Amino acid sequence: MAPGTGEATGVIDERAEVSALRAEPHSAVLIIGGGINGAATFRDLAMQGVTVTLIERDDFVAGASSASSHMIHGGIRYLENGEFRLVKESVVERNRLLRTAPHYVRPLRTTIPIFSTFSGIVSAPLRFLRHGGGKHVERGAALIRVGLVIYDFFSRDGGSVPRHAFHGRRASLAELPELNPDVKYTATYYDASMHDPERLALDVLHDGLGQGPRARAVNYVAAVGMDADGVRVRDERTGAEFSLSAEVVVNTTGPWTDLTNRALGRQTAYMGGTKGSHIVLDDPALLAATGGREIFFEHSDGRIVLVYPLKGRVMVGTTDLEHDMAEPIRCTEAEVDYFFDLVGHVFPEVPLRREQIVYRFAGVRPLPRHDDTQPGFVSRDYRIERTGVAERPGTTLFSLVGGKWTTFRALGEHLANDVLAELGVPRRRSTARVAIGGGYGYPTDPASRAQWVRTHRGAVDPQRADVLLERYGTRAAAILADLPTDDAPLETLPAYSTGEIRWLVRHERVVRLVDLVLRRTSVAFTGVLTAAALAEFADIAAAELGWNSSERDAELEHATTFLADAHRVALAQTVAR
Repeated sequence: MAPGTGEATGVIDERAEVSALRAEPHSAVLIIGGGINGAATFRDLAMQGVTVTLIERDDFVAGASSASSHMIHGGIRYLENGEFRLVKESVVERNRLLRTAPHYVRPLRTTIPIFSTFSGIVSAPLRFLRHGGGKHVERGAALIRVGLVIYDFFSRDGGSVPRHAFHGRRASLAELPELNPDVKYTATYYDASMHDPERLALDVLHDGLGQGPRARAVNYVAAVGMDADGVRVRDERTGAEFSLSAEVVVNTTGPWTDLTNRALGRQTAYMGGTKGSHIVLDDPALLAATGGREIFFEHSDGRIVLVYPLKGRVMVGTTDLEHDMAEPIRCTEAEVDYFFDLVGHVFPEVPLRREQIVYRFAGVRPLPRHDDTQPGFVSRDYRIERTGVAERPGTTLFSLVGGKWTTFRALGEHLANDVLAELGVPRRRSTARVAIGGGYGYPTDPASRAQWVRTHRGAVDPQRADVLLERYGTRAAAILADLPTDDAPLETLPAYSTGEIRWLVRHERVVRLVDLVLRRTSVAFTGVLTAAALAEFADIAAAELGWNSSERDAELEHATTFLADAHRVALAQTVAR
């Protein structure tokens, strides 16, 4: 257990948790929204000794936070927007996460292909002044070098990643022979990968829950109104409604912030999020072409896009499109065409086929309202709006506008500071150096890793214990201690075991089958999920959660339909190799 962070390890009955919340409805702070920023604020406040409750209408991390580009980055392109404060904070937080969450955040070698030398030197300042207006001009090597020099300057204090390097055409093609032969230079620098964003967010949430009974969090509970008794909420599983009261209510529902405020009787127009989509391909040729690094570049429309090797697959993204939050958030065929076009621009000899796509996902960035500003130039920074609540004098509503994955800890601390000031409670400690979840005591070299495995594996094979350490960080110790001696691999997915999945259902607040396959594991993301595997997951979840045969079948049908609709995952076929 991490000193000062705690660890929630008991078996969780979510229905009992909701009943307990209904029986004791008051807390000092009520957070609405269980994405990464809500979870970070929850963790920070819990560590200050504040009684805090978090509710989420869906599963934890099911919204915008689950649709990220899997990067922890300083945002080199924000320099062109003049967002120097955000870049500095992002780089500092990136370096911190490399130290406090080494199980999920690791250095990411990133290469930019460059096709001109001086292009963009004149137009870049004009784009900044016009907020992206005017004709797009490609960024050339000179402009990119200036940006990387500034970026390295912001990184100088942490020493967590190497400085950038430039290569000419010959050296670039020697390293990456499948690159477009028209390339003139490549620039290589380091940011950080976040290979399991959902699991990192769950670690943050569990750190908060580990502070004791004063910190409570439930999923599938929606805020639907505001009255004299507090925030009216609805249990999405039963339809039952009740009220939760608090001195401070915090809206961290991301792109849904205005819709949440409207449900609470507040008409706000803070948000103007844009949709970003990604596809995941099972394509060995494209995977080899990346050379094990992220390829980060500018497409012909000026959009910064990426080709990213991840979990033996290649993720390609992202778009930046205006989106109506009343409409479904889906990756469209037009976006797939866009992705294929951009890959062809950088790797023209690597053919792509739609049948190689094993997963698609889309989300809406929680950007502020931007009116005439082009999407790519909308600020990625955040702000906090404060209003009173007429129905409950003495209650304050904070609304978070903006925010990005990289800065979640700093944002949570900032928002928590505002809440503490409102409550008149002093801060006990900062979260800046506190390890996150399975990052506490995580072994970062082969010798210490082998020692950890020897210490914690019990009767489990060392290779299997090492796999669990890779998946869950040092939280794997609790799983290893709980595995039965007769634990067996799943029949359909032998990389997982029955005991492992059972532990996830028992301890990680799984309510629906999709929670398990989309956010507690990466089986859908990597394209290894089949109809038979989903049924095996359903059987384990049913046994642990007490579903009868009708409920089990309903969950199986819901998951199959949802995966086909939202992610275009066809379970009738086995797509794993």
